[in-house]
Amino acid sequence: QVQLVESGGGLVQPGGSLRLSCGASGTIFRINSMGWYRQAPGKQRELVAAITSGGSTNYTDSVKGRFTISRDYAKNTVYLQMNSLKPEDTAVYYCNSIIATDWVVPARTYWGQGTQVTVSS
Repeated sequence: QVQLVESGGGLVQPGGSLRLSCGASGTIFRINSMGWYRQAPGKQRELVAAITSGGSTNYTDSVKGRFTISRDYAKNTVYLQMNSLKPEDTAVYYCNSIIATDWVVPARTYWGQGTQVTVSS
């Protein structure tokens, strides 16, 4: 069993910063990638940022230059540093990870429970 537990959401004013954290725990053989998605009311869930096991990153265009994803491999934890936040960044942010629990079973996708980020004055 694998669990992803997020923290760090909250209410922030426009231009402010927040840092999200997500730790993976349980039976983990290998983590292929970790990332963050978000879903605003009435919209589809979208990829925000992701980081591979090799450290390669990708970001959706709207957050480039403002958000930074990083990973602590020893702690199986991924972070999302969000700067210069805008009202349009308001959403529930979900941690996502592709994890293999042993060397036989193919890796599968796991999701966290979500954390609310609200950008408002």
